[in-house]
Amino acid sequence: MNWNLLGHDWAVDLLGEHIARGQMRHAYLLTGPRGVGRRTLALKMAQALNCTQPPVPGEPCGACRSCTQIERMQHPDLTVVQAEQEGGVLKVDQVRELQRSLALHPYEARYRVALLLRFEEAHPSAMNALLKTLEEPAPQVVLLLTAESAERLLPTIVSRCEVLRLRPMPLEQASRGLQSRWGLPEQQAELLAHISSGRLGFALQLHQEPERMAQRQVWLDDQTRLLSANRVERFAYVDPLWKDKEALRRVLLVWLSYWRDVLMKASGASAPITNLDHQEDIERLAQSVGRQAAHRSAAAIERSLERLERNVNPRLVAEVLMLDLPKI
Repeated sequence: MNWNLLGHDWAVDLLGEHIARGQMRHAYLLTGPRGVGRRTLALKMAQALNCTQPPVPGEPCGACRSCTQIERMQHPDLTVVQAEQEGGVLKVDQVRELQRSLALHPYEARYRVALLLRFEEAHPSAMNALLKTLEEPAPQVVLLLTAESAERLLPTIVSRCEVLRLRPMPLEQASRGLQSRWGLPEQQAELLAHISSGRLGFALQLHQEPERMAQRQVWLDDQTRLLSANRVERFAYVDPLWKDKEALRRVLLVWLSYWRDVLMKASGASAPITNLDHQEDIERLAQSVGRQAAHRSAAAIERSLERLERNVNPRLVAEVLMLDLPKI
């Protein structure tokens, strides 16, 4: 049993067994980094729960009306709840509306499935509102929550869910999967596997949306230029950027991956780097700045990301980082 998924075999086996035996938990929490496959696995489970022509118990056919509607997230007994945009806030009114729909019997399927995506973005009041549903679940309701980590949710939420912690795939396995299933050339598949750090969903996004790869290159070029820029030039660069918190977060994640590569090279580590297409530049920068400066730079970006998560003023976060990065 693999639900036509690459990776996460242990999770598929566990969930499939729960469904086949009729021993489903009323709520599951799928955690892991963005792009690791949390939403895909949740949708596959929704299919397995409500498939009308399962080849074997716990296995969705993927072809019946129920399976195809769930794949498109258009099934009448599937409710998807999420913040309006990544980095936004999932509001309490959205949870209350969900609760009203879950009080109804399924329209046509065996189970009503609620898919709450990126639930770490839920407002505390929204998390608290969901507790009643978790404490008193209806018999024909299954809740599937996704989040980057259980630690970012209320402990009372986590304790009422079956937690499955998803991990990225080994880089070689991800590369082979991109080649065999999606027909990517070997060099491109290897590069995307490295950039995504084995997160197959993120690798596919980069492949299917070339503009994201182009934007990544722009941000890496910007960072190289800023390393030799003065303070005025650095502040001018981040002035428009801090006004879009999610865009700032994405820039910082790209820069962080680069500085981690520099740190590994400066430390003489044998682990594979993320930005495989910038290997020569990374090696030169590692020789130029050394291990301590590389460590300070990576740590400064990590602090900036943590401050954004704590809703520190984005302008302050961006300008402090510009002061912390080395000048070369």
